Amino acid sequence: MTADGIVLMSDPRIAAVPVVDCGEPLVDVRRDGSLAVDPRRAEESGAFAHLREGVLTRLLAAQSLLPDGLRLLFVEGYRPPALQRAYFERYAGRLRAEHPDWPATRVRDAAARYVSPPEIAPHSAGAAVDLTLVSADGHELHMGSELNAGPEDSGGACCTDAPGIGAGARAGRRLLATALTSAGLVNYPTEWWHWSYGDRYWALATGAGHARYGPRPLG
Repeated sequence: MTADGIVLMSDPRIAAVPVVDCGEPLVDVRRDGSLAVDPRRAEESGAFAHLREGVLTRLLAAQSLLPDGLRLLFVEGYRPPALQRAYFERYAGRLRAEHPDWPATRVRDAAARYVSPPEIAPHSAGAAVDLTLVSADGHELHMGSELNAGPEDSGGACCTDAPGIGAGARAGRRLLATALTSAGLVNYPTEWWHWSYGDRYWALATGAGHARYGPRPLG
């Protein structure tokens, strides 16, 4: 836990949560057009557009709770373990270069504020989704920072409860949070756009005895 009370993905309590995988399949969220899907994270395999079936069901429930004229915009779901490791190592490498005096533990903790360690990453379990809100005509709402903006790039505005963001952005985050929380998802507080269900982080946050989903290959 950090000084601001945020439980990071690198917290030993997260890794200690047991996984009892329920075996739900990964499904393509594009299958019936119910969700708007942004192509910014698209890759040849289409892995990005997959989630566990139960997570997708909850996203659709959350979308039904939004005010008229707003929809969820899905950006990224499943992330193969190898890709997650590459993301984590790239960001940790950036921090090591910028802070050569930091010990390895500090680099890992700082990296985990923004990118999950690969061995416990909710995205690699198909349990997490990065998303935002769009209007009925497809206009993406301003949410106070770019989606996937790091803490250094955004001046900390990426944090869900960041001070100093505008009233409109705060209202948008509140709408997103209300709908997703009502559907059973939990937020990773350093990223307003990152929500999950059934993973180790969700289990610790909700007091569940175990995670429902663990890392798995797409096939």
